[in-house]
Amino acid sequence: MDPVRTAIMNNRFTAIVEEASAVLHRTAHTTFVKLVQDYQCALATPDGDIFAYPSQSGVTVFIGLPLQETLDRIGRENFEPGDCYITNDPFFTDGLVTHMMDVTMIYPVFRDGELIAFGWSFVHASDIGGAVPGSISPAFTESFQEGLRVRPIKLFRRGELNPDAKNIFLDNSRIPEEMWGDFQAMLSALKSMDRRLNQLCDRYDVETVRTGMKEVIDFAELKARSVIARIPDGEYTFSDYLEGLEENQHAHVITTMRVKGEEIELDFTGTDPQVAAAYNFIIGERTHPYVTQALTYYIMSLEPSAPKNAGLLKPITMKAPRGTVINAEFPAAMGSRVAAGTRVFDTVLGCLNQALPDGLMAAGAGMVGIIVVNARDPSTGRPRVSVLNPIIGGGGGRTGLDGIDGVDGRSGALKSIPTEVIEVETVMHMRACHLMPDTQSAGEWRSGAALVMEIENTGLEASMTVRGMNRFNFRPWGFRGGHFGKLGEVIFKPAGKPEESIGKIRVLQMKRGDAVRIVTPSGGGFGDPFARDPDLVRRDVQAELLSVAEAKARYGVIATAEAVDVAATEAERASRPHGAVPQFAFGPERERYNEIWTPAIRIFLAGEVLRRPKSYRHLIIEHVREVLTVAGKPVSQADVLAAIADAEAIVAGIAPKAA
Repeated sequence: MDPVRTAIMNNRFTAIVEEASAVLHRTAHTTFVKLVQDYQCALATPDGDIFAYPSQSGVTVFIGLPLQETLDRIGRENFEPGDCYITNDPFFTDGLVTHMMDVTMIYPVFRDGELIAFGWSFVHASDIGGAVPGSISPAFTESFQEGLRVRPIKLFRRGELNPDAKNIFLDNSRIPEEMWGDFQAMLSALKSMDRRLNQLCDRYDVETVRTGMKEVIDFAELKARSVIARIPDGEYTFSDYLEGLEENQHAHVITTMRVKGEEIELDFTGTDPQVAAAYNFIIGERTHPYVTQALTYYIMSLEPSAPKNAGLLKPITMKAPRGTVINAEFPAAMGSRVAAGTRVFDTVLGCLNQALPDGLMAAGAGMVGIIVVNARDPSTGRPRVSVLNPIIGGGGGRTGLDGIDGVDGRSGALKSIPTEVIEVETVMHMRACHLMPDTQSAGEWRSGAALVMEIENTGLEASMTVRGMNRFNFRPWGFRGGHFGKLGEVIFKPAGKPEESIGKIRVLQMKRGDAVRIVTPSGGGFGDPFARDPDLVRRDVQAELLSVAEAKARYGVIATAEAVDVAATEAERASRPHGAVPQFAFGPERERYNEIWTPAIRIFLAGEVLRRPKSYRHLIIEHVREVLTVAGKPVSQADVLAAIADAEAIVAGIAPKAA
């Protein structure tokens, strides 16, 4: 590897994809792409390894996304100059598309008739049809409800538009003009990368550029290996729960991280089967960035100069059984897969906390709620699907740093939409959007605060969906003495009627004057609250995010906004009993649940259910979870097997035996 050539090529490749990402961003039509920035583009080798990925705008989670299986199935020999394939099929692409709303394009880059690279791009389409505006409801149980699924087809053939392919997508969308605008923005980005890569070949030569592709991937791999080598060897296991919509519908997600030298294996064996809700996703057989995100971010934090490409994933291998919630099979619904992805992030983070001597961070808010509204456009009177905003919540406390108010680090790439834009483009009025006092979870390094949004419908009627809502039942966990976080909640306020708590939003029908208040969860704290610098506590009091009473209760700090009473604080802290604290603070709800279901029993349940026929696995596991959770007693393997037998009898139409 020539270090000078590698550095030059990495800078050239990065400039190409950053420019293309900016082109897509500036020419997009839908609010979700142009303001929230749920889109991206990248360059991949002919084999399918991404060698250049932007980081200045757009989604960062898909660094190293594997194109190989999709290219193998299409056949590289079927690509010609000027072609552009389009797809939104998670199953055919085996995880290149992680849910159907991410409409994806693949564009071959040729040089003198020879294939030298592929351009890749996606946008989250705000509507691809389906049963609800925006195409996503967490209540959906199969992919058919989420809109039209299209295997890779040529949108352009040798530079000529295929109108049939175009119309398949546009005829099934509630916002066809805006969708086509986003598609054209993707095409502009892809053509920009084609042009610039060929210009690079003009400046150097094809072989130098090809060598550069390989070397920047190899360099990223070296950087990743250098970070992993600093993690102590061993096996670390952590599990958490993905909350469904129904009571007791909690899917167990477990990660075993095995570190050996410069390599890591992430093993998700024991994770629950896919659910009859839209929380599933698919990652296929290759290492997938959607489940290595915590590791990838850790590597980039320690090696910020590492190229952003597939090399970061090379030292990481993965095991994820088919049919589980994180590697689902047809016809699983996947629209709200961000909730499951966030929970995987938390389990890998839990493993890293055990592996690293100083730990890393407490759990973040654990929710990425995307608010979508269908109502009549105030300027045209036509029905319009609009993304109002992402709503996330305070991040977890970190080693040496507080969590970020209102933002969880996993989803920090998503941007907020200005209130003025929302109120001009939709019938929704933003009554409130602010941080919530006394929701920063205590720790030597506290969490970020929860966020509150209150939204009123000023139109005749509207329907609202919010995908990705979670942490309404089990709190974000604290670490090393840090407190557990706050649960989320939703309050519906019908015009002229009493307000009511409604839990997670499925499809909320709103009349004129109706309002909804969404309060996010907040992450956990990191470290002993009594080790927190009293002046940092005072600053939170000064910012009106911590009350004087809570400063005393949580931190033993006697303070006003102006000053800390040092003597009183020392006396208060000395008077408090201070024993051993658990490594992780899960909160009372999870502790009660753990008394019924140990992780070992949940692993046993998952293994037994996955041995049953696919067609009724979800019926079995839902029956078992419901019956044994309601019983409220510690569950044994014998209890699981008996409940499975009863469920199989019900499925077969035979009444279960009396107890």
